[in-house]
Amino acid sequence: MTLTLAAAEKVLADNFAPWVLDLGLTVESVESVGSPGPADGHGAVLRLPWSDRLAREGGGLSGQALMAAADTATVIAVAAARGGFVPMTTVQQSISFQRAVIGADVLVRARLTKAGKRMAFADITMTAEGTEETAAHATAVYALLG
Repeated sequence: MTLTLAAAEKVLADNFAPWVLDLGLTVESVESVGSPGPADGHGAVLRLPWSDRLAREGGGLSGQALMAAADTATVIAVAAARGGFVPMTTVQQSISFQRAVIGADVLVRARLTKAGKRMAFADITMTAEGTEETAAHATAVYALLG
């Protein structure tokens, strides 16, 4: 079953804490590659809109907002692989901040590198809209509970 953009937006709206929803994330696209089921290569792109409320001293977007966006995008990527939301928990997330994002939306691209019955592994790249230069890069591991 392919996860539609509307279904991905519903996963976002129905399964995240209010403070995550306050980030204003939107689903730009979902990708289902290969055969149905939890195959590698599934992904999602979310947009984190620029907000002065999310900026730290100096005007750059806060790392906490970027980490939350990376985590959220990965949940949507797993939902794309599974054809819908399944309960999961973050086991590990590591992020490297490479350049400040100032005054621009961030495109958060999560791609599953491996998705099994109980674990999913993801690679997440974040870029300021209008540039291909990486602002942050993350990797993450999730335990699938359902």
